[in-house]
Amino acid sequence: MTEQTIFANARLILNDDVVKGSLTIEDGFITDIAQGASVPKGAIDLQGDYLSPGLVELHTDNVERHLEPRPKVSWPFRAAILAHDRELAGVGITTVFDAIRVGSIVSDAGAGCPKYARQMTDEIMSTRAAGLLRISHHIHLRAEVCSETLIDELNEFSSGDRIGIVSMMDHTPGQRQFVDISKFETYIHGKRTYTDEQWRRYLEFLYELQARLGTKHEAATVAAAQRLGATLASHDDTTADQVATSHSYGVSMAEFPTTFAAADACHAKGIATIMGAPNLIRGGSHSGNVAAAGLAQMDRLDILSSDYVPAGLLMAAVQLGDIWGDLARGMRTVTDAPALAVGLLDRGTLAIGQRADIIRFAIKDQTPILQETWSAGKRVS
Repeated sequence: MTEQTIFANARLILNDDVVKGSLTIEDGFITDIAQGASVPKGAIDLQGDYLSPGLVELHTDNVERHLEPRPKVSWPFRAAILAHDRELAGVGITTVFDAIRVGSIVSDAGAGCPKYARQMTDEIMSTRAAGLLRISHHIHLRAEVCSETLIDELNEFSSGDRIGIVSMMDHTPGQRQFVDISKFETYIHGKRTYTDEQWRRYLEFLYELQARLGTKHEAATVAAAQRLGATLASHDDTTADQVATSHSYGVSMAEFPTTFAAADACHAKGIATIMGAPNLIRGGSHSGNVAAAGLAQMDRLDILSSDYVPAGLLMAAVQLGDIWGDLARGMRTVTDAPALAVGLLDRGTLAIGQRADIIRFAIKDQTPILQETWSAGKRVS
């Protein structure tokens, strides 16, 4: 039996405009869009609230936060996934690429980098197959170049694992995200405690690891993305030379470039630049890198990611709309642009035939207030 829902008296956020109108969904898809303020019989009167495509999240560490709610405290995988799923639905995210680290340090238990990617992917897939997830989940493998087991772990994945993104990450201190080693030290000490001697030995270990395996791991990451049919992303590009290397590998998305020079080089190469919502909202990077607002003002920001604060995604998109004076453009960075970047052509816009992934929100004092989230035509929050 066909199930029809009509949302009326809404401000519809289209790709290039915001218009007053109504939207109809049937059996999980958008079937009609009309302009005007009328409220047909049986329709839901949105009373002027905004209606937008559901948010598409390409990179979030949020599931890891649920896996380890406190340092050295582990939580059951399925319970963590379910809590993560509900949280995302509650902030308007209807499609997520769960970022899972692949590449571990197993020779040093104190390093805090055990293997977990294959087990976590299996749990996400089985939870999805059981119909327990409210939103659409895909996998984003964060390939850690500075690790011991990357190649073996990448080989554990196949084309049936719903891998949509493979990103190449190198957190060796002294470059990329952590050019300032003191920022890296603060980050690590927030997770575990080292004496001065232990800290020195840990740095030396990471430098040696990257020197010995870095080139081989980069090549394996590029090959894995091709084998899995996944979009290849770079991470924390800092220089134009690094961007040129990324481009030669076939990278089409740059996550969190750390300098304006890198973002500018991405723009010249046609690589989409992804910046973190927390960076925009806080007014700068917690690692001391380039500010997202500055890139937005220079037209060098294409996609937003919530990174480590899911609730920040909608908030940052609205803030971008204020910066650009164009709410539709701001919202595209969290809807249409990320969907297109990973080849999801059935969502990300309010258009007939698209999946009915929809959110309703108001804006009070420049802050978005989410009212409802619908995923494939079903209300999930």
